[in-house]
Amino acid sequence: MKTKIAFRMGAMALAISTPMAFATNGYFTHGVGSHNKAQAGAGLAAPSQAIDAANNPASALLIDDQSNAGLSVFSPRRTHSASASMAQGNGGAFSITTQGEQESGSNYFPIPYYATKWTLGDDSALAFTFYGRGGMNTDWSGGSVNFDMNGDNVADGPFPGTYGAGDAGVDLMQAYIELAYAKRLSDSLVVGIAPVVVIQAFEATGLNNFAPYTKQFVQTFMATGDQMAAFGSVDSLTGNGHEYSTGLGIKIGANFELSDTVSVALAYQPKISMSEFDDYASLFADGGSFDIPASARVGISFQASPNVTLHVDGEKIDYSGVASVSNSGLNLYQCPTAGLGGMNMEACLGGKQGAGFGWDDMSVVKLGATWTMDSMPGTTFRAGFSSGSGPIDNKEVLFNILAPGVMEQHFTFGFARDMGEGSEWGVTIMYAPEETVSGTSMFDPTQTINISMKQYDVEFYYTW
Repeated sequence: MKTKIAFRMGAMALAISTPMAFATNGYFTHGVGSHNKAQAGAGLAAPSQAIDAANNPASALLIDDQSNAGLSVFSPRRTHSASASMAQGNGGAFSITTQGEQESGSNYFPIPYYATKWTLGDDSALAFTFYGRGGMNTDWSGGSVNFDMNGDNVADGPFPGTYGAGDAGVDLMQAYIELAYAKRLSDSLVVGIAPVVVIQAFEATGLNNFAPYTKQFVQTFMATGDQMAAFGSVDSLTGNGHEYSTGLGIKIGANFELSDTVSVALAYQPKISMSEFDDYASLFADGGSFDIPASARVGISFQASPNVTLHVDGEKIDYSGVASVSNSGLNLYQCPTAGLGGMNMEACLGGKQGAGFGWDDMSVVKLGATWTMDSMPGTTFRAGFSSGSGPIDNKEVLFNILAPGVMEQHFTFGFARDMGEGSEWGVTIMYAPEETVSGTSMFDPTQTINISMKQYDVEFYYTW
């Protein structure tokens, strides 16, 4: 028992030290490390900081022995709105009655990272990295909905909150700890591998009205015929505070120096199986499962001149491999309590095909540049742009009010100042212009819902 308490306290300390909002490419950050973020996540093949081992473990051998520490202030601005409903909650509809734009609270989040690198010999090295990534954070207060509570096809309400159960939102925090080992196999080839420890925390609020659409509700009702008992049995859907989940994975990578001016890098992280969120087993598919999706990256860097290096990278994030993220919210129609003749208990919330956010895989192209000027010795500039395919289909907007991962483009800039003797400080900024996804509500075909977000990020770092 003492060991379990100590472990949970350690996990809490790590997770809380990495408070995250909803990040940028889905719930993956646009980059890891200040130099990488300043280039919109490009530069995999041209590492320059110890933290770059978090992007590609082979990078551990390609940088000087050093330590980095950084802190960003991330500010996502999230809104949603709904058109007027003709149904107004009648005839089985679930209608948002609030007119005008609603804004999520909690708009500023500090996100730290730390890394250090050690040379083991002429052909091998280690790098330790700790960083936060991803998160689905929303905090919706206000708003109201109408729906039929009594089963007579006549609307009741209005009920306060985004989903009629008071303030609503989710909060996902993740901390990553990695120890990369890199080995030179030839003059031009370096490979690397890193175990990846992940600790994540999750909380959901304001989702009580989805209780009849859970697997637990259906099981209890079928066993007892008592609707109140079925409601009472659903204790792992919402409002249970933060719960912690852990997992162990692996990351592999390689860096090829094709010539004195061109290098190519590859990195891959398979899906990481995480322990279930038992306190939210009636929310996430397959009894509370929320794994880390697989991701793959490729990058090429070209030194165009002694002062300029150009980077082109690509990243693929396999959200479709995580059921709780990729399963469609429309799966609820197959749940026996949906009122549409559904017969599949596993399509209910918490089931193996339980409704999720309906996210697609995401592909991102990243362009970056690094340059110095002879007139400003000791100063390095970086800039980047990335563009990706948003993961949210317009049929999935109702659930994705909780997790509006709509961002597609990022513009970044940074500068670094060399202080001598291996020390450096710098600043990185990011702006993601507003993106909006609009679609018909799955529970009210007469109503259109819009979810929008724009983002800002400023990061300060120091290397020694």
